[in-house]
Amino acid sequence: MWRDPGAPADSFYKVRPECTDVPKTRFKIKAGRTLSARKWHTAFTQEGYLDMGKTLSRIQRGGVHPSIRGEVWEFLLGCYDPKSTFEEREQIRQGRRIQYMRWKDECCRMFPVVGSGRYVTAPIITDEGNPIQDPLVLQETSAQVGAVRASLSNGDAVASSSTSSVRVLDKKEIQWKLTLHQIGLDVIRTDRTLVFYEKQQNLSKLWDILAVYAWVDTDIGYCQGMSDLCSPMIILIDDEAGAFWCFERLMRRLRGNFRCTERSIGVEAQLSNLAAVTQIIDPKLHRHLEKLGGGDYLFAFRMLMVLFRREFSFGDSLYLWEMMWALEYDPDLFLLYEEPKSAAEKAEGSKGKAKSIRQCGKYERENLKNGGNSSEAPLPISVFLVASVLKDRSSKLMTEARGLDDVVKILNDITGSLDAKKACTGAMKLHKKYLKKAKKT
Repeated sequence: MWRDPGAPADSFYKVRPECTDVPKTRFKIKAGRTLSARKWHTAFTQEGYLDMGKTLSRIQRGGVHPSIRGEVWEFLLGCYDPKSTFEEREQIRQGRRIQYMRWKDECCRMFPVVGSGRYVTAPIITDEGNPIQDPLVLQETSAQVGAVRASLSNGDAVASSSTSSVRVLDKKEIQWKLTLHQIGLDVIRTDRTLVFYEKQQNLSKLWDILAVYAWVDTDIGYCQGMSDLCSPMIILIDDEAGAFWCFERLMRRLRGNFRCTERSIGVEAQLSNLAAVTQIIDPKLHRHLEKLGGGDYLFAFRMLMVLFRREFSFGDSLYLWEMMWALEYDPDLFLLYEEPKSAAEKAEGSKGKAKSIRQCGKYERENLKNGGNSSEAPLPISVFLVASVLKDRSSKLMTEARGLDDVVKILNDITGSLDAKKACTGAMKLHKKYLKKAKKT
C-alpha cells in the first residue's frame, strides 16, 4: 500500500486501535538529517554503484525514512555489495529467489502446510516421528489447518509415497517437524499490536520463512526470539525471498546467541563481555551487581537476544537497529558472506584492496584505529548499548536494588522511555572509554 513519504513515522507501522498502552514512537523524520528516498537514489551512480560513505553518515545522523528501509537494510546487512551494479544485483536477487523457492518446495513436500497460506500451532508428530492423530490436538489448530493435518494423518506418504519409509527415519526431518508448532505459537504472539498482522497471509508468510530457515540451518534450527528478529523483514520487504535473505544475513550476525548446549547458552559470551565492560567503565556498579548475585548478567539476556525489541516501540527498535548497523558497517561485509571458491581466490581477491576507512561506520573506524591488527573479533555495539543503559540507571540500581528482582524491575521500567539516538551516542562514548582503559590495563 502506498503511503505519503512525508507522513509521520508511526503511520507506517499502524497499531490496532484496541491496543492503547503501546509506547509511541519517538523517531521523527527530519528533513536534512533522515536518509530520504531522494538522497538514497542520488547516492547511486548511473551503473548502480552506491556511495556507502555518504549513506552511512546520513543514517548515523537521522536514521532511514520508513518508505525505503527495506532497500537500505539489504545493504546494511550485507545482502549486496555497494560496488556492484544494478544488473549484477538483479542477477543475485533472481538466483537467491530460485534458491529460496527450492528450499521452500523441499519443505512443502515434507509438510504441505508450508506455502499453503496457513500455519500450525499444535504438535504434528511425536518425538519418535509418528504422526499425531489425537482429535484434541487437531482441534487446537484452525479448521483449515486441521483439514490439511487430517489429510496427513494417514501418513506422510501424501507428500511422497516412494520415500515415506526413509523419511520417517530421517532425524533431520523429525527435528524440523517438531519445531513447526513452536514457530506457529511464537508467530501468533509476535507484534500482534500491529494492524499488519491482522492478516492471515502475513502471519503465514512469517511462519513460512522461519520454517524454511529452520530446515536450512541445521546447526541452530529454530529458537524462541527469532520471530522477533524476522518480523520487521516481513513488514519492510514485500518479496518473501528478499525478506528471507535479509533475515538470513541478520542471523549470520546473531546465530551465536542461539547456539545452546547442555552446559551453556549461546548469548553467554556476550553477557560475559558485558560484565567485563561494566567492570572497567563502572566498577562500583559491577561490584554491587555481583553482591546481588547478578554477576552473570543474565538480567540483560533479553536485550541482547532480540536486540532491544521489548525495550523500544516497534518503530524505534527499527531506528535503533539501522543506527547500530550503520555504525558497525564494514565494507568487506558482502565479501565475508559470499565465500570464494578457494583460498587462492580469496588471497587473490584481497590483494591491493586496503579497507577504505571512509566507507566504514564510526564504530568500525574506532575499532580499526585502536585494534585493527588484533586477532580478537571486536565486541558488537549491542554490548555497549546495554552497558550504556546500565550506566544511565547506575544511581537507581545502586540505591534501590536490594536483589535481582529489583534489578529486573528497574530495567523493565525503561520500556518506551529510551531514546535510540541517545542510546547509540552513549554506547559510542562508552566504547571509546573502554578502549582507552582496556589499553592501560
